Amino acid sequence: MTYETGLSWLSEQCGEMADLLPAELDCLVERGPVSAMVLVAERSVTDLDRPAALQLGRDVRRLLDSALPEETIRTAWVGSTDHVFDPCKEDVGPRAWLERIESAWLSAESRRAPGFVPPAADPVTDDALRAAVLRATGPVAADLTSADEVGQRYNPLPLAVLVPALEQVVVQVCADLGYRLFLRALKAYSVPVDTAAREVFVALGERFGYPDRLVEEGLHQT
Repeated sequence: MTYETGLSWLSEQCGEMADLLPAELDCLVERGPVSAMVLVAERSVTDLDRPAALQLGRDVRRLLDSALPEETIRTAWVGSTDHVFDPCKEDVGPRAWLERIESAWLSAESRRAPGFVPPAADPVTDDALRAAVLRATGPVAADLTSADEVGQRYNPLPLAVLVPALEQVVVQVCADLGYRLFLRALKAYSVPVDTAAREVFVALGERFGYPDRLVEEGLHQT
């Protein structure tokens, strides 16, 4: 069972390639990860509960509607998957890839319910919540940066620095999405999180309405 939602759920799927459905694995081998992730996005409509499935559409639209540079979107996404999935390796830009994800998701939703109208992106732009995310993630930012630098040695890509990219998502796009992607990056890199930080993360998750397990599942707790 997963507690993830929306685009952070899709990020989680990138770290669980062995758990993909046979058709998705075949697509991954034959056509590459971009096409495979499109199939996974379609599956979200049936695999996730309604709020989580609808959140995928919201999250994608939040990024597409934003003024974030392509490089920032790419860095935030790739960091949340520990470099497992980078659409640019297939010469697909981040926004073009997100548009494919959105199209696949919309098609799947329309098959499920003809006449489906996607929900508004409704990004969380409350300044207090943005500041709360930055305060919560600040104490582990240096450790995440160090882990990302190690990762870059094995995946030499022309990426921006991860933590500032994630912070831009928080401040310029959506505090909720930025926080979930930050958590995914911590989990992907197995960054140690002590009890005090974990408690802060869980409390912040409660402010966003997350179940406790969304925050705690996969964290490398010390």
